[in-house]
Amino acid sequence: MINVIVTYTVKPDRVGENEALVRAVYDELRQIADPDVHYATFRKEDGRTFVHVAFFPSEEKQRVLSGSEAFRAFQADLRDRCEVPPHAEPVTPVDSYNFSL
Repeated sequence: MINVIVTYTVKPDRVGENEALVRAVYDELRQIADPDVHYATFRKEDGRTFVHVAFFPSEEKQRVLSGSEAFRAFQADLRDRCEVPPHAEPVTPVDSYNFSL
């Protein structure tokens, strides 16, 4: 399993742009419709800090996300959009209940 949480803070004037790019990723994932790709994005209370949570059963399934055109567009200038650069951390699930959006 590949489980990761990525956190970053975008510049105040780039929040809308970042959200649009994130939503485009989800639009593409919905078209791909791979049931093994588990991905969610949250915005923290400050309105500028984003948290992405991803769970993949294998590297092959991780490539469903990383290989998508919209995800590549999202990542293209991410560091330029950020005030605090992305920080990725692998995580180990302990348990969950009814975790879906």
